[in-house]
Amino acid sequence: MHLLNLGILAHVDAGKTSLTERLLHTVGITDEIGSVDAGSTRTDTLALERRRGITIKSAVVSFAIDDVTVNLIDTPGHPDFIAEVERVLGVLDGAVLVVSAVEGVQAQTRILMRTLQRLRIPTLLFVNKVDRRGADIDGVLRAIRERLTPAVVPMGTADVPGTPDASFRPGVGVGALDGLDVLDVLDVLAEHDDELLAAYVEGRASAMSHSTLRVALIAQTRQALVHPVYFGSAITGAGVDALVTGLKELLPPADGDPEGPVSGTVFKVERGPAGEKVAYARMFSGTLRTRDRIPFAEGSQEGRITAISVFDQGTDARADAVPAGRIARLWGLADVRIGDALGEPRKAYEHFFAPPTLETVVVPGPGTDNRRLHLALTRLAEQDPLIDLRHDEVRRETAVSLYGEVQKEVVQATLAEEFGLEVTFRETTTICIERPAGTGSAVEFNKKDDNPFLATVGLRVDPAPIGSGIGFRLEVELGSMPYAFFRAVEDTVRETLGQGLHGWQVADCTVTMTHSGYSPRQSHAHQGFDKSMSSTGADFRGVTPLVLVEALRRAGTQVHEPMHRFRLEAPADTLGALLPVLAALRAVARTTETRGAGCVLEGDIPAGRVHELEQRLPGLTRGEGELESAFDHYAPITHGQIPERPRTDHNPLNRKEYLLNVTRRVGS
Repeated sequence: MHLLNLGILAHVDAGKTSLTERLLHTVGITDEIGSVDAGSTRTDTLALERRRGITIKSAVVSFAIDDVTVNLIDTPGHPDFIAEVERVLGVLDGAVLVVSAVEGVQAQTRILMRTLQRLRIPTLLFVNKVDRRGADIDGVLRAIRERLTPAVVPMGTADVPGTPDASFRPGVGVGALDGLDVLDVLDVLAEHDDELLAAYVEGRASAMSHSTLRVALIAQTRQALVHPVYFGSAITGAGVDALVTGLKELLPPADGDPEGPVSGTVFKVERGPAGEKVAYARMFSGTLRTRDRIPFAEGSQEGRITAISVFDQGTDARADAVPAGRIARLWGLADVRIGDALGEPRKAYEHFFAPPTLETVVVPGPGTDNRRLHLALTRLAEQDPLIDLRHDEVRRETAVSLYGEVQKEVVQATLAEEFGLEVTFRETTTICIERPAGTGSAVEFNKKDDNPFLATVGLRVDPAPIGSGIGFRLEVELGSMPYAFFRAVEDTVRETLGQGLHGWQVADCTVTMTHSGYSPRQSHAHQGFDKSMSSTGADFRGVTPLVLVEALRRAGTQVHEPMHRFRLEAPADTLGALLPVLAALRAVARTTETRGAGCVLEGDIPAGRVHELEQRLPGLTRGEGELESAFDHYAPITHGQIPERPRTDHNPLNRKEYLLNVTRRVGS
């Protein structure tokens, strides 16, 4: 029995969840096909998902294709919920990317395909909605080659597209190549196969056996070098049987040694009926059993598995163990978080997509209890860590990070329906970052000047290459003081850099510890440890923010705002109206290309202005404009007032205020 962990991905409304329902019906899991419009789909279980007709949370369902057990994971299509997709990608063996035959290649389609290629996830493409009026098979295939990848092999075509009678006509099955030009297939496959290339160049293509091409197609698909394309309709079922065959034959089975060391990854966390945490995990090696004690979070935590359920034949059933390759729900890991490695870590958890670039403050409604709201938001953050709660104890406010306005509406509805809490939100603002403008150093000496902490800490801040993150280094001997003190300094440095001189997270810098010192453990005769005369970790955690912000002050920081790369298609005669609006929104068109009666603009726009452009575009282009955008980079703010973010810490920028908050005294 082979296993396949399969993801279904698409731009919103391409028909991804409908395809999932059709697959479940085709393989015999369901007797009736669920409808997104009727709110009866198997994988959209949340009331909010059924009401809005969109997928918000990833869902797992299992079925069998002959001797292959498929764990199918349905993911959200809306870009506001890209974090759900990100967590799933790391546990997949293969994927199906759904493209609409009517709308064609859309913004999210391109983002998903680029990520699937970067992660080398074997991917089949399914062109859906061939039965819809306006279906353009040739145009979509051309757009796939131009805007996604040229390495595609159409597995057939669609007869009478754009009508309810549209059907899939196989041109190249896995076992046959009848009806398809062998040269077309060979042209794609030869790109990565020297033997096929030689046959192509020497004119021996017509003599190539179908079995040779079949073996090459399977091998290159499993290596994510080429991508077979199917055409069909999730509503009528056209082409779905062929896709099911492709899932079985073309995508690679899950690997992993059930007898090896236990290793898995948690990609989803939810709460059970009694409020207990339930972790969804993919096992990559070994076998995890009930009552096993398992380390997680890089070994910093340990938990005992109290129950396991595995997915099988459309449902999940209790089991005593989960072997390598399978996905399971696990109970007993009270402190587990999304992204945690179970057992032996495979690799650090990666972010495949850009972080949220928007933020808003949650405003409690009349009669809403702040403590209950805090608990509810914490629960939501467990399920989506990129919400990134920021609690301001001074103002008694909580801010959440967002990808877009739809996500804000979903958070509001979830708080109302699941927790009975009414909230509103302040105006959405852009999340900026700070980068050091130069080099700065500072030091506080133990028992000198007005340092009330029994610790010597010296730090130097240097700019680092863009995208390198935060680095921490030592220029002092590791044995010069207890290791726990060094760890306290490093942890506090990383925490303090969450708020720079202007309140934004500091990115891409190296912090070097240049001075260290402590007061050894002291005790009076016949007495125990004297804390007032001996350094503790609290001393190093207390003094480090003062040293670090002073070093930052001397280095200076520059605030950067998130920028989106945009692509805008519009009628050429609307360009005169578009360009002034783009300029007013601080968008810069890098290239302008005229295509007949249309034009294509590509350039950069501040992330905070994308929503406004989306709202104004229909009026500027007679409803014919199409905009796609995605985060690209951070750019320094060189004009106007520098945006400030209210601090939520003890404000080490103000020494007197900080010492009063931390030590209840101003100095020694």
